[in-house]
Amino acid sequence: MKKTDQEYKKSLSDIEYKVTREAATERPFSGKYWDHWDKGRYTCICCGTPLFLSETKFDAGCGWPSYNQPEEGSAIKEIRDTTHGMIRTEVRCANCDAHLGHVFDDGPQPTGLRYCINSASLSFEPSSNAKPTEK
Repeated sequence: MKKTDQEYKKSLSDIEYKVTREAATERPFSGKYWDHWDKGRYTCICCGTPLFLSETKFDAGCGWPSYNQPEEGSAIKEIRDTTHGMIRTEVRCANCDAHLGHVFDDGPQPTGLRYCINSASLSFEPSSNAKPTEK
């Protein structure tokens, strides 16, 4: 079941709403997951759809969470984006159409892809056998 715009406004923070429903971008190095390395699964903040596994996350140095591939069977759709005078590939949740970020072809092997995703579009589910990260 899809939520209405008003339901999204009530259930999301201001930045989560702006990113996922208005295709905004959070500032680099400001999101809760850009430097998050716990084991688990990243899901869509709007609908809970599985998107990325922590095993595919890497430090791209860009200030946003980056992954080299989506979770197998995940509901990600890619759309040509020509905003801001650039040609990019936007990444959206195929289930609820939330804006997640963009995918680029400058990532590590084996895929060569970098899914550059806004923390504000994600929730995190820790692995049941994961130990807390020590700092």
